[in-house]
Amino acid sequence: QVQLVESGGGSVQPGGSLRLSCAASVSIFSIYLMAWYRQAPGKQRDLVAMIYSGGLANYADYVKGRFTVARDNASDTVLLQMNSLKPEDTAVYYCKANYRGYAYWGQGTQVTVSS
Repeated sequence: QVQLVESGGGSVQPGGSLRLSCAASVSIFSIYLMAWYRQAPGKQRDLVAMIYSGGLANYADYVKGRFTVARDNASDTVLLQMNSLKPEDTAVYYCKANYRGYAYWGQGTQVTVSS
């Protein structure tokens, strides 16, 4: 099993930045795929960004150029740097790990972008 704990959420004004962290209970070096999703009230959970064990990353079109996902193998953490935040980025952000054929989710962290 893998436990994932997200942190770093909060409230920020439009144009601001936040950095989310997802700490894993196992070595993320062994986790093939880790991803960030988000879910706004009344909407489905959508993919934001993903990163493979080799470092290849992919992003949803609506965050390209603003968000950056990275792996920190030394601390078993996946980071999501979010810049130029917009009100429509407001959501609960979840970390997901695909490990040994199973998908694991964190509990989520709230991000609110508002003036």
